[in-house]
Amino acid sequence: MPTEYELTIIVPVYNEIESLPRLGRVLRDYLDRASRKSCVLFVDDGSTDGSGSAIHALCREEPRFFCLSFRKNRGLSTAIKAGIDHCKTPLLGYIDADLQTMPEDFERLLPYIDEYDAVVGYRAERKDSLSKKIQSKIANAVRRAMIGDGIIDTGCPLKLFRTDLCKKIPFFDGMHRFWAALILLEEGRVKQVPVRHFERTAGKSKFNFFNRSLRPLQDMLAFRWMKSRHIRYVIVSGRLP
Repeated sequence: MPTEYELTIIVPVYNEIESLPRLGRVLRDYLDRASRKSCVLFVDDGSTDGSGSAIHALCREEPRFFCLSFRKNRGLSTAIKAGIDHCKTPLLGYIDADLQTMPEDFERLLPYIDEYDAVVGYRAERKDSLSKKIQSKIANAVRRAMIGDGIIDTGCPLKLFRTDLCKKIPFFDGMHRFWAALILLEEGRVKQVPVRHFERTAGKSKFNFFNRSLRPLQDMLAFRWMKSRHIRYVIVSGRLP
């Protein structure tokens, strides 16, 4: 990827063929007026519905679009990790392909990134079903109680980070739920900002009861263990060869 940009927006994609035409238009419009010179990195997570070919077509049409394609589906955390590994800009953003959050709201986060290591959105007025809202509220409350990170809405798909710190944090399957917590674990500073939320207009959600509740509970226990064993030290003097 070229290095003349300041911000790379990572967009994981898995079977979102219905969402991609609008997604491409919305992202292109945002790049035209973004306050920082930005590009987009799509990560095709082994889609089987033609999303991979559609992404490559978008990249041929728009020089500010770039992409990676997995051989097979590896999951959201792996797609995010691949995006971070290949990010060459000092800042990286994250947004979902379903456009329930909008890239224009990066402009709500960007004013704080010079002071903080991460600026994460929280959905102030969610447009989900009542049952989904209740599940999310309970899950966030349990997670905050168990790991103590204070993050209001860990599932909000609009985030902004300093790339150098993201490349240092430990990653594991399910880490996308603890991205801000991992930044805090490395003594980074995190700011939370309200963002807009919209109903999904195309495609289908990839989440179900298992990956909304049981898997996150396992991941919380794993994070608590990792936090209790986290190695941290400060060197005050020394001499190296």
